Amino acid sequence: MSYVFIFITAVFVNNIVLSQFLGICPFLGVSKKISTALGMGFAVMFVMTIATIVTFLIYHALLLPFNLEYMMTVAFILLIASFVQMVEIIIKKVSPPLYQALGIFLPLITTNCAVLGIAILTIQKNYTLLSGVCYALANAVGFTLAIVIFAGIRERLAYTKIPTALKGTPIALITASLLPMAFMGFAGIGH
Repeated sequence: MSYVFIFITAVFVNNIVLSQFLGICPFLGVSKKISTALGMGFAVMFVMTIATIVTFLIYHALLLPFNLEYMMTVAFILLIASFVQMVEIIIKKVSPPLYQALGIFLPLITTNCAVLGIAILTIQKNYTLLSGVCYALANAVGFTLAIVIFAGIRERLAYTKIPTALKGTPIALITASLLPMAFMGFAGIGH
């Protein structure tokens, strides 16, 4: 499978948020401003890519040779939690405003099922290390694209006249449910 094909299908056709519904918590929680959504997207991009590399290596170097495949989920969760702590420390030092803007959602990357899901799917799909990195990066780009588009729509909705009953979370959920339909036009690419 070519890397371009992996990349395009992961970003547009099988978008991790809009098609596979992984990572919904940060998608809804950090999407009120484009700047915050972009920061979260880059943090997820970094964590997802590095976590996939490390989990791939750990799986093939330790878990598989010693028949410990059943420990995959636990091992992957521990590795991802460690990386999130590292990213949190780096963002706190490099960009305090972004750290404040992300707030509680930065530690939520630890429990972001998209990061764990991609690490596990890379193993399940029998990707090579390079294919797995391409797959992880593409899914992170897809996550970032989805969250930034959603944040842009939510920013515009703040200036739109909306019935009182739909303001806030209801209109966000309606918008989130309509956004995957825009990506359905890419469904023919994957076949």
